[in-house]
Parts: sequence; structure tokens; C-alpha cells
Amino acid sequence: MTVLKLAGLPLLVLVAGCAVTPQPLSVSHLGQTADRNLARVDADKEPVSGPIDLYEAMARALKYNLDYKVEMMNEALKVREMDLARYDMLPQIVANGGYAGRSNYSGASSLSLLSRRQSLEPSTSSEKNVFTGDLTLSWDVLDFGLSYVRAKQRADEVLIAQEQRRKVSTRIIEDVRTSYWRAVSAERLLTKLQALEDSVSTTLDHSERLAERRLSPPLTALTYQRELIDIQAQVRRLQRELVIAKAQLAALMNLKPGTPFNLVLPDRGSALPPVHQSGEEMMITALRNRSELREVSYRQRINARELDAALLRALPSFRGLVGANVDSNSFLFNQNWVQWGARASWNVLNVFRYPAQKKAVRAQDAVLQQRELALTMAVITQVHVARARYAHLAEELETAAHQLAVQEKIKRQIEAGYRAGAMSQQTQLREEMNTLVAEVQYDIAYADAQNAYANLYSSMGIDGFGADLTGRETVKALSASLATGWDARSRAAVLK
Repeated sequence: MTVLKLAGLPLLVLVAGCAVTPQPLSVSHLGQTADRNLARVDADKEPVSGPIDLYEAMARALKYNLDYKVEMMNEALKVREMDLARYDMLPQIVANGGYAGRSNYSGASSLSLLSRRQSLEPSTSSEKNVFTGDLTLSWDVLDFGLSYVRAKQRADEVLIAQEQRRKVSTRIIEDVRTSYWRAVSAERLLTKLQALEDSVSTTLDHSERLAERRLSPPLTALTYQRELIDIQAQVRRLQRELVIAKAQLAALMNLKPGTPFNLVLPDRGSALPPVHQSGEEMMITALRNRSELREVSYRQRINARELDAALLRALPSFRGLVGANVDSNSFLFNQNWVQWGARASWNVLNVFRYPAQKKAVRAQDAVLQQRELALTMAVITQVHVARARYAHLAEELETAAHQLAVQEKIKRQIEAGYRAGAMSQQTQLREEMNTLVAEVQYDIAYADAQNAYANLYSSMGIDGFGADLTGRETVKALSASLATGWDARSRAAVLK
């Protein structure tokens, strides 16, 4: 008993030494990780060399946006998993090597069952030290069938990853169009807004000094100051909205916050692209192309193959093998030989489990079918809403353009009157503010209409880029391809 306790003591020490305790990350490790991530976020990107137009903004988003890169990496992972699943269909080739040694010979004697006397003196048929090795090829028919089904499922998962990447790319392009046109408005108007705010601040200070000296009636001065403060508040609200738009565009292009860049400023008054398709054509196109519906179809196919896998598991397994063996034991008559054989096995309980598995697969299929119907209704509703939204926003843009044109005429009249001394500075500042507001409203209406145009195509599941593009091309090549594709789309009479 004492010997057993002494033998168990090293085991207890070993177990105690292997105890695992939580080890939080050190401050230095966290700092190194933060520095490394900050450097990698902005690494390996083409520098901004000039003003960015809409299609270069889209190209940079597709090439450098981190959300899109995650989907690309996920798709690459699914491809690797599919390639790995193919190896499961191959036969197994197993090489084994071994060594066995002992302090004395392994020997035995025989005892007669009849006379109960020893019939053979102790003898051995094995050396003290023996080396063995074998190389065996085996192939299980059932494993091959299951591996084939799993490989087909992996292939469908690759297609699902592609659809998820398409969905993210469509959302990114839609967001880029909105942020770009809002950022264009910021580029146009921020300087004007700053100049107007400076003018309002100066006039407000002057009015307050006049009121303090009693050079103007108190109520008149306070009313004037209230209007100036209201104008100042409107200016600052507009500045906030416009500055945020440019920061959002920079984030979509994965530009580090604070990176300076300029935008190409198209002339105001650009016509919106026309829509040639009827509502019915758009709905049919959406039901064919939407990534969500395609993803459900692939999942239905994966689920159907799960029924095949359940059926295969209920069948007997047949394994054949052939192998070469070698043994260093000199007492053996043959120290190397080839062996072969076959074995059949059948887990009978799988036969009783199959009906339950079949019901589970059919229940999952019913869920997927219902989800497909729900998505179908959601998709056709989205198409209808997107089409109506685009039409309404186009009308709102037309109204904003008309309002801007009228406001510019009023501003010219007020400026002429101010220069002639017939209008007060208060009136002139108010109309400058109204004109800037009208310009911002027009730009925002134009941005919303462009967003609605992109949303119309995304609701139909049509990619914002050509099928030949992967996102790994240069920014220039991506930009040129996107410009060509969207220009052709705006002129096309039929969706492709």
C-alpha cells in the first residue's frame, strides 16, 4: 500500500502543476495589439492623388472597406473548407511504426489439460527489443458516400457566402452614393456657411453695442438680435450635418479619420437617370436575383442532402483494406508480409433513428419554405416601395430645384436693393441664409434621389459592379468599370 502511495505521489504533483487559471492579457500586449491594428487598418492602400469622383469613391469602398473584406475572407474560407472536404472522399492510407522493449525475455511453458503436467519447458518466440511497421490502405464505402454528400453541402455554403458578399457590396455602394452627394454639398457650402456665420456674428455684436448705447429702440434691437441668433443656429445645424456626411464617406472608403481629401464637384442640375422597367418586370427581376432568396434556395438544397446523409447512415458499412507489414522479431518465420481483408458493420439503431431524422429534415424544409414565402412578399414590397420612393424623391428634387431658382432671383433683388440703400442688412442676411438653405435642401434632395436610384437596383438584387470584378483590381480599373456599368445601366431599356 505504501508503494502505491509513493507511486501516486508524482502523479498528484503532475496534476497540480497542470492546473489552469485565467490569464488576462497584459497591458503591454494590449498596447502592442492596438498599435498593430492601427497600422494595419490603413496599410497597403493606394494614396489619394486627386479629387475623388463618385465612381472612385465606390471603387475605394469595394477595395478597402473592412466589412466587405470580411465577407471576401469568409468566402475564401468556405472555398478552403470545400477543398478540404474533398479529401474525406479519398481512401485512408495509414503508416504505423512501433517499438517494444523489456528487461527480460517473454517466455511461456505449456500445461497438459489431461495430465496436469508441464508438457513443454519454458521457451520464447520474441526478442527483447522489437520494431514493427505497417502501411495500410483502407476504404469505407459508407464513409465515401457521406463525405460526398458533405462536400456537396460545402459547395452550397460557398455559394451562400458569395450571396452574402453580394448583399454587403450592394449596401456599401448604396451608402456611398448617399454619402458622396451629401459630402459634395458640404464641399460646396461649408465655406459659404462659415462666411455667413462670421457676418452674422459681426452684425450681432454691432447690434448689441448699439442697444447698450441706447442708439436704437430696445424692442427693435432685441427682435433683430433674435433673428440673427436664429440664423446663426440654422447655419451651425447645416454645418454639423454636412461635416458628418464627409466623415461617413471617408469611413466607407476606409480612410483614416482626419485624412484630407477633396471631391469632384459636378454641376448642379444634373438629370436623374431614367427608369425604363415596369413594376412587374422589376418584381420578376428581384425574385430571380435577390441574394436573400438565393441563399434560402441553397439552404433548402443543403437540407435536402441532409436527408440523403441520414439514409446513408442507416445502411451497413463495408470497409476493405490491404497493407504491407514488417517486424524485426527474428523468431518469426516471415518478418514481412502483405495482408488484406474486408469488414462489414451495421449500427442497427440508425435504422430506428432514420424516421425521426427524416421528420426533422422535413420540418426544417417547411421552415425554409415559409421563410422563402415571407422573403418573397418582403422583396416585392421593397421593390414597390423603392419604385414609389424614387418617383416621389424625383418630384421633391424638381420642387427643390424650382425653389432654389426662385430664391436666387429673390436674393439678386434684395442685394440690388441693399446696395441702393433701400433694404436693410438684416433683410440681406436673412435672404443669404434662405439661399444657402435652399441650396442645401436641393443638394440633400439630389443625394436622396441618387440613394433611391441605387436602392431601386439593390431591391432587385442587381449588383452594383460587373460579375468580372473581384475587388482586387486597382482603384483606377475598378472606377472605370463601375462608371461604364452604371452609365450603360442608366441607358438600358432592359435589365440584365
